[in-house]
Amino acid sequence: MTISEALRLAARLTTVSYSPRLDAELLLAAVSRFDRTYFYTWPERELDSAVAERFLKLLKRREAGEPVAHITGLREFWSLNLAVDSSTLIPRPDTEVLVEVALEHLREDSARVLDLGTGTGAIALALATERPNAAVKGVDQSADAVALAKANAKRLGLERVHFSQGSWLDAAWLAQVTCQQPFDLLVSNPPYIDENDPHLCEGDVRFEPKAALVAPEQGLADIKAIIALALNILKPTGSLWLEHGWQQAADVQRLLLAAGFKRVETRKDYGGNPRVTGAYRS
Repeated sequence: MTISEALRLAARLTTVSYSPRLDAELLLAAVSRFDRTYFYTWPERELDSAVAERFLKLLKRREAGEPVAHITGLREFWSLNLAVDSSTLIPRPDTEVLVEVALEHLREDSARVLDLGTGTGAIALALATERPNAAVKGVDQSADAVALAKANAKRLGLERVHFSQGSWLDAAWLAQVTCQQPFDLLVSNPPYIDENDPHLCEGDVRFEPKAALVAPEQGLADIKAIIALALNILKPTGSLWLEHGWQQAADVQRLLLAAGFKRVETRKDYGGNPRVTGAYRS
């Protein structure tokens, strides 16, 4: 089997993927010693039989719907190569908008930053990369997610980012955080999908933890809890930025204004949908 013949098998993925060719390239790169640019330079190169066999096995898993990130164990986010597993959400490109907005409002090098529901650590690690003097922390209710975030930090040489287990719904953890020095910036990609959303039965989300996806009250319960928490742990000059569903911007704006936040703003994702909303404490 040649490289071009292997990649033509991407046609088998059209029913499960919006990017079958890219998926096939990533899977082939995972089992070979070649990067994706090599595939275009040497398309007629014959693959080793063992490589071809491993590729076909991975292709079959993807054809069954398993996410590429779970198959390869890796996902790139903000140019960081992150380990991924089924304990967390798979980092998505649109979440980079949250990082972009946060960086715009994170001007002090010595700022204190908290990433709520950190998962793989993607947001916290991206912010730490761009603001090396900031004190960045990440928290997640899942012990497995915290372990994964710590492993990503170590592999990337970002062990100064502190990850711990906790939840904005845990009274003991809330009491502990409230007594700490206040933060300059809070960011979160919390659960925001309604439990009856039909998209939960489609695509990659079928393989991701429901606790990281679904929230009561039409997907707004956790966002409400985070806004309430932010009132107690943000500096008066601090800001909160939240990723949310594309139809939730008006609701999130309303919740922030009702809580007394100022300068409320919404940003669109790369597809032109309202995706990130935030505001200043005062």
